[in-house]
Amino acid sequence: MSLRADAPPAAPARVHRFSRAERWIHRLTAVLMGVCVVTASFLYVPELARLVGRRELVVRVHEWAGLALPAPVLAGLASRAFRADLGRLNRFGPHDRRWLRAALRRDRRRASRPAGKFNAGQKVYASWIAGATLVMLGTGLLMWFTHLTPLVWRTSATFVHDWLALTVGIVLAGHIGMALADPEARRGMRTGSVSEEWAEREHPLWRR
Repeated sequence: MSLRADAPPAAPARVHRFSRAERWIHRLTAVLMGVCVVTASFLYVPELARLVGRRELVVRVHEWAGLALPAPVLAGLASRAFRADLGRLNRFGPHDRRWLRAALRRDRRRASRPAGKFNAGQKVYASWIAGATLVMLGTGLLMWFTHLTPLVWRTSATFVHDWLALTVGIVLAGHIGMALADPEARRGMRTGSVSEEWAEREHPLWRR
């Protein structure tokens, strides 16, 4: 009888998903967006505003974080992997329409939700948050440089900026909630790789 110890089980296969540059772009964008959301909360929620002794400093941090928000994405254009993923996020195919129809019907069967590297929900979110960021940046600049625009422009910009900021906060909360519910997706963004089983289950068209 052999006394050799059983060999340890093989580690589950991993699939490369995100480059180091992409992971840093995501982290820096998340930090800047978080600063914008937190400082906006201290500026607009009365209970939080009373806790701030230096409101002018909070305003300046909010403004500069907002101005810097596009910087990680712009710098990331130097990465070939990042440019390739932007192209994937920007393409909407027949399988994405199937995914959205299944999501609206709350059909959770895997066969009903085909997805490439990014599913249709991620593509819609990415497009929406990119557009919202540009609108927030534009309206924020109108509010900042008050001497360059008429009063009606500044009033309209303030209205759009404030209500869109609330919408962005709600959408971001949903994005964070979905990330918390999927540990493997978070691991992919943290380490750059995901399990082969998760890739086949959640993004079968990309895995194949």
